[in-house]
This record gives sequence, C-alpha cells and structure tokens, in this order.
Amino acid sequence: MRVISRKALRTYWEEHPLSEGVLGDWFRRMKRLEAPTIVELRKVFPTADLFGNCIVFNVGGNNYRVITHINFELQIVWIRFVLSHAEYSKNKWTTDC
Repeated sequence: MRVISRKALRTYWEEHPLSEGVLGDWFRRMKRLEAPTIVELRKVFPTADLFGNCIVFNVGGNNYRVITHINFELQIVWIRFVLSHAEYSKNKWTTDC
C-alpha cells in the first residue's frame, strides 16, 4: 500500500521519541502490505478496528493509535491522526471519521 504521509508519523515521534520504533515498524509493514479488504488487513493487523470511515490501528502494545482512511481499491492509506492512548480516549478525533 502507498502510505500518505510518513510526515505525520515523523512529526509524532520527534515529539515522542519512544514511539519511533513502533511507528516505523507499522509504516514498513503497511508499505509491504497488499490487502484488498479489511478482512485481509486484519490478518496482518488483528487489532485494526473500523470506526465510521476510518480504520484505527492499535500499535505499541496499546500505547499509540494510528487513525487512517484506506482506499482498498487504490491501495492508498491516508494517516489522519497519530495519538497516544490518552489522547485517543478523549474521542476528539471521532468527528473526522
């Protein structure tokens, strides 16, 4: 899949250095992935959840969330938000999904 854009991940890990390894790993795995449906996506990312128009990834052992929009037909992933578990729990992101 084509991930747009790595900058969102980089911006987050520059502010939260402990997240760099897990977010970088998520990015590399997504780039190599070819998943035509969310069912196939969950074979690689079992914690991926559908919320409205977004797919939420639980990464780093429940420490971070990567919230995306995915066009499976075009194999494009748009990163909407990268949040800590605490930020995610405030649900401010939900209006964009």
